[in-house]
Amino acid sequence: MNTAPGYPPRVALARKPLGILGSAMTARRNVLELIPELALKQPMVSGRLGIRWHMVMDPGALRRVLKDAVEDYPKSTVTRLILEPAIGDSLFVAEGAHWRWQRLAAAPAFAARHVEALGPVMTAAARASADRVGGAAQPFDAFAEMVAATFEVISDVTFSGDAGFDRDAVHTAIEGYIARTARVSLLDILGAPPWVPRPGRMVAGGALRRTKALADRAIADRAGRGPRLPPDLLDLLRSGVDPETGRSMNPAELRDNLLTFIVAGHETTALTLAWALYLCAFDPAVQDRAAAEARAVGPVITAADLPRLPYVAQVVQETLRLYPPAAFLSRTAQKPDTLGGREVKPGDTVMLPIYALHRHRMLWTDPDRFDPDRFAPGVDRDRFAYLPFGAGPRICIGANFALQEAAIILATLLARFRFDTVPGRAPYPRMILTLRPEGGVWLRATPR
Repeated sequence: MNTAPGYPPRVALARKPLGILGSAMTARRNVLELIPELALKQPMVSGRLGIRWHMVMDPGALRRVLKDAVEDYPKSTVTRLILEPAIGDSLFVAEGAHWRWQRLAAAPAFAARHVEALGPVMTAAARASADRVGGAAQPFDAFAEMVAATFEVISDVTFSGDAGFDRDAVHTAIEGYIARTARVSLLDILGAPPWVPRPGRMVAGGALRRTKALADRAIADRAGRGPRLPPDLLDLLRSGVDPETGRSMNPAELRDNLLTFIVAGHETTALTLAWALYLCAFDPAVQDRAAAEARAVGPVITAADLPRLPYVAQVVQETLRLYPPAAFLSRTAQKPDTLGGREVKPGDTVMLPIYALHRHRMLWTDPDRFDPDRFAPGVDRDRFAYLPFGAGPRICIGANFALQEAAIILATLLARFRFDTVPGRAPYPRMILTLRPEGGVWLRATPR
């Protein structure tokens, strides 16, 4: 683990070339350890293994990849190979016209008024989480608790707690899939075509099929019974249409997109909250300031209270800078291009190491330090220097949902408890599909 006094845990980046086999082994252990330390100081780093690759940290080049020439840089083959078995050709994976119509159809479901209307579900989950923390043996694993809290939210807002939707079965299947199959293989590093089987991904199929069958039954049942009042995410997606064509999602498309939102909607927010609680315990002064703000709001924190919680929001934003859940993205160039003055050829892999971008020495002052005041009102930064949710037309559709949920749960917990770290049990940032705290986030919670 790479640590220094006064700094939270950080990844030990590569200090020498890894080679093909070393890269494959490193990627299976921790994708972020592929990033060369040089990437913290340079706008772009390029190389070749089985394929040509470029790591891009320059905000101008990132703007081109994510916004100005987004259709020339679709999701990489590796990303599709990992995710398609679980979520099909849904919004997260789809490209071109198929992505566009799904995005237009789904967008109303994530409008501000609908996200705010889901606030009571988040408040209820936050209070239930606080009750569990108060009754738990100490120390407790904050990551496991945040997974439970956010999965409660996403399953309620997706299926309104339908009895036919087996939360535990879906959660177990998702966790199993990530653990067994969401790893980079040697064949990926070598640039093997997608039709070459990756043995490590030919497992967990039974659990995925059962999960899809559960979602299919819930969708069919809702179609027979009609929408709920107020509508949940399933109802909103069922009623969504592409305004340009009038097309709506068929049952298979509904299922794949709902599973996408279930996976992304709880995993990423749970990670953010777990890391945020750890950082607050790591820095008592930050924790005291955020807790005082939350306690001034009152014992029950709702979506309407968020304007009164600006420092809590800053803590969430700084957590997303240091430990972005989607910490490493990749694209495949489709056309000849120039990025940062460097030639890019069709077929090149263009990597977006968000973890390195957020800690880049040319973009941030003392970037490894935890400092929520980086996000205080009036502080300016390049839009493409901070990308926890991506940017451009494919920015995460659920970003506002995640930020609202994280602020409500974090403020609720800080208002009720003081959190302290456990000596010798600092989490290590390890990325397979998302940036997880290896070993859990073990904290002590003391009632205030």
